Amino acid sequence: MAGFLTTHVLDTARGLPAAGLEVVLYRLDGDTPVELARMTTNADGRTDSPILPQDRFATGTYELRFAAGDYLRASGQAGADPLFLDMVPIRFGISDPDSHYHVPLLLSPFGFSTYRGS
Repeated sequence: MAGFLTTHVLDTARGLPAAGLEVVLYRLDGDTPVELARMTTNADGRTDSPILPQDRFATGTYELRFAAGDYLRASGQAGADPLFLDMVPIRFGISDPDSHYHVPLLLSPFGFSTYRGS
């Protein structure tokens, strides 16, 4: 079995999935980020397919960048510029090539949280 990576974004201020939020995945080559995937969340706050599917899954250091500011502006939650949260980067490591890594984002205009989900 090969591993894969998924994400899910929930808008905790509105109590809804964060639909229409752009997510970009990078693999870090030293300090240099290399873009691997660019997706937008669907009505359930998820991407339509794994953001890193089994055939491209490998151990290493990755970063998901969530375009929170664009989402908050589109949903009417942004407030004044500059926004408190704009781009939300989450850097994490993948050490088990056979596991499912799930990196969700819980988002509000003034805070966020993440964890390794299942």
